[in-house]
Amino acid sequence: MAQGGRRDHMPPALGFQIAMNGKARIFEQTLAQLGAVTREAAVKLFAGLRSDFDRDSASIRNQVEWKSFRDNWLGRKSGVLSQITDNWLKPAEPGLKPVVGQELNALRGHVEAVLEERRKAIEVAAEQSALARERIDLSFPGVERAIGTRHLIRQTFEELERIFLSIGFSVVEGPEIETPYYNFEALNIPEHHPARDNMDTFYIDAPGKPRGLLLRTHTSPMQIRTMEKQKPPVRIVVPGKVYRRDNPDATHNFMFHQIEGLAVDTDITFCDFKGTVEYFVREFLGAKVKTRLRPSYFPFTEPSAEVDASCHVCGGSGCRVCKNSGWIELFGAGMVNPAVYGFVDYDPKRLSGFAFGMGVDRLAFLRYGMNDLQVLFQNDVRFLRQFP
Repeated sequence: MAQGGRRDHMPPALGFQIAMNGKARIFEQTLAQLGAVTREAAVKLFAGLRSDFDRDSASIRNQVEWKSFRDNWLGRKSGVLSQITDNWLKPAEPGLKPVVGQELNALRGHVEAVLEERRKAIEVAAEQSALARERIDLSFPGVERAIGTRHLIRQTFEELERIFLSIGFSVVEGPEIETPYYNFEALNIPEHHPARDNMDTFYIDAPGKPRGLLLRTHTSPMQIRTMEKQKPPVRIVVPGKVYRRDNPDATHNFMFHQIEGLAVDTDITFCDFKGTVEYFVREFLGAKVKTRLRPSYFPFTEPSAEVDASCHVCGGSGCRVCKNSGWIELFGAGMVNPAVYGFVDYDPKRLSGFAFGMGVDRLAFLRYGMNDLQVLFQNDVRFLRQFP
């Protein structure tokens, strides 16, 4: 006995062996040695064994105990039923053998049936226990998982595309690896033109391409490719990545994003160009923002202009964002240079149009009040979470 009067648990197979040892393990003796020479005495012995079996089988708790108990009763060499066969049935008197054989078969059938029932009950209990351990409590709070968002550059792209789609432009995309012809020459920038100096880019040595390939410096090549395939009218915007040999700092990077636009048709005037620019600026920066055009130079537009907007932060009174000038430089634009039409077989006497190109990173930089362009590409979630 354990302390406090509690009986320590022992496996039923071991308990049966101890009980049988206490009875001198009666199945190891013959019926004659036990004095069971009558039918009634033999039946009584079998009834006692069945009672012991039923008592011990009821306390089996798991598969390990069940297997040990089964082997103790049904083992081929030392099992209880095997020993009864050897010690009771075989040496029994001829008149007693039928009774012993009948009782032995009945006991065997009972043992096998009870063991099968206990096996199934143990399996069911084990499954229920596993289900209870693995059950999901729907009343518990769920596991919160971080949900991704669109990058700030992607959001800006989508806003720009939405604005231009609303006034009849379509969106086209093209390759980031270009030929010098489409990137420079077809845009009226010949090989030794000084405008190439500030568009120095990354060149690629490609087999079978004697003039090489390069990473595009703007998305304007798709304007040429579109005009080659499409007759006027043309109204497109071209978003995408571009590359230039710039050292990364707070306002520059060797890779950045642009969206360039082109409109070509009959009778497009500078007024159409100015109206389109003003509409875009108001939609993107706010209805109160004003625009101004400053003369500039680009090889592929003539006349050319820099588009400025009144500072959307201070309203034009002067602040840190606009460097106290009241104006912010946005992008370059102008009327398409007639020389460009010669590369796409357009008639410059009948057609006219305008083009513009703006840095998407810069627009996001200005709109959201950032002071370092590099944060857009550092994948700092503390920054990105501010723009869901």
